[in-house]
Amino acid sequence: MKKPELLAPAGNLEKLKMAVLYGADAVYIGGERYGLRANAGNFDPGQMREGIDFAHRHGRKVYLTMNIIPHNEDFEGMPGFIEQVSRLGVDAIILSDPGVFSVVREVNPSMEIHLSTQANNTNWKSAEFWYRHGVKRIILARELSLGEIAEIRKRLPEDLELEIFVHGAMCISYSGRCLLSNYMAGRDSNRGDCAHPCRWKYHLVEEKRPGEYMPVFEDERGTYIFNSKDLCMIEHIPEIVKTGVSSLKIEGRMKSSYYVATVVKVYREALDRYFENPEKYVFDPQWLEEISKASHREYTTGFYFGKPAGSDQIYTHSSYVRGYDFVGLVMDYDRNTGIATVEQRNRMHRGDEIEVVNPTGEWFVQTIKSMKNADLEEIDVAPHPQMTVYMPMDREVQPYAMLRRKAER
Repeated sequence: MKKPELLAPAGNLEKLKMAVLYGADAVYIGGERYGLRANAGNFDPGQMREGIDFAHRHGRKVYLTMNIIPHNEDFEGMPGFIEQVSRLGVDAIILSDPGVFSVVREVNPSMEIHLSTQANNTNWKSAEFWYRHGVKRIILARELSLGEIAEIRKRLPEDLELEIFVHGAMCISYSGRCLLSNYMAGRDSNRGDCAHPCRWKYHLVEEKRPGEYMPVFEDERGTYIFNSKDLCMIEHIPEIVKTGVSSLKIEGRMKSSYYVATVVKVYREALDRYFENPEKYVFDPQWLEEISKASHREYTTGFYFGKPAGSDQIYTHSSYVRGYDFVGLVMDYDRNTGIATVEQRNRMHRGDEIEVVNPTGEWFVQTIKSMKNADLEEIDVAPHPQMTVYMPMDREVQPYAMLRRKAER
């Protein structure tokens, strides 16, 4: 068995660096056009160059999303954009539309192409078709069981790679092809601007009784009828690996740096542990506990073990579970003094108990004994976003280590 790639989202440059340092083998990013996350930070050409250079220095790959469902005007400027990103060194382009495919092929025939989940690939015959046209990797639709994925793998040439999602938000519509946002908010999800109306609360209005809003009940638990739980497959690494897929994908270019780093680190540890000794591999419950410290909805295994049922939806609310706050990011550490330079991300106080998570190794708990501001003045609280704070650490920490604290109730 070949160890599958761990592929992480990178909505901006910081998230890219965090994903790489916390264990991703590759990241996927969006440019300023053509991707399906228009509201992510995304990358201008300068940021893209810096991100690609950073990833390549660490031996990692960068894939660029161009997976919109384009209209005529979207092709204006596209050849020049492809020429530019090719020069910057992206390792592959992720796309879903045959028109975009043809433009990429015309501009850069040697560019590696990955077929997006937006192309709704659910069978081996379709995958084989795209392979014959030069696609290197198929990102399979979420609506497949592990058994179906294993069968697709067996029927395809060995050099055609398969990628599946293992963690993150689930779309209520088929592989993300949704018109609800466009209809409800005038924002086209298929062109990167989804307003997520599937998470809204709905009521029923009878035609002859305008203004009378009756709650919509699937059952007595509530009214959020489109609101899916989040996918989480951390407990099923052996079953995933045995399907023979080449890449395990984490969803979340709109999520925080803290989310990306936390989730990547856990899947990295689980994958590495499994491949150290598959026969003696045992799931560690602490992995699920750790991954749950990132903002999330309740978890589901999606379609992998059968079609989702009522228990895979959340009926009572659309909010996230947020048990921890990301309070600081270590930018530097002085081994001689034991002092860390920290960029504040949420208000923190002297006396707070925090957990310190390094990119590699175990996390540890300590109390904030003292803090100084940029002028080296003693302070009791760090209230200003991204202010520089100096604080002593109980153990050695690495750059980009995260400080987190249990959320206040």
